[in-house]
Amino acid sequence: MISKKTQYAFQALMYLAQKQSDEPVLIAEISKKKKIPLKFLENILLEMKKADILDSKKGKGGGYYFKKSPKNIQLAEVMRLLDGPIALLPCVSLNFYERCKNCDEKSCGLHDVMVNVRDATLRILEKKTVADIGKQ
Repeated sequence: MISKKTQYAFQALMYLAQKQSDEPVLIAEISKKKKIPLKFLENILLEMKKADILDSKKGKGGGYYFKKSPKNIQLAEVMRLLDGPIALLPCVSLNFYERCKNCDEKSCGLHDVMVNVRDATLRILEKKTVADIGKQ
């Protein structure tokens, strides 16, 4: 399940993409329009700034804007940044692998199914971008 944090991040990114402007957008505007708690949104946008997805400008005319083009920001990138692994089990994660306790991956039917689930999910999330979800 996608966390509330990631849902809010996608809402904010969609709003920025729909603005189709190079001008920075105030956090308060995004918060109000998308009904996202301001303090929570500040932390989310700061994380995305640290990951070079967004940038910000201070002072008059300040706010957040895309550092990367929305068409170059994969949904999988945002999800991994904010939620960590996309895989449903740690033993099938590509980037956050952990061996499951009391399990032999070679003979685990669940492991095999979850590899297929992970691969199908990634085929979509690595192909779709913020530009795709920002279309009105």
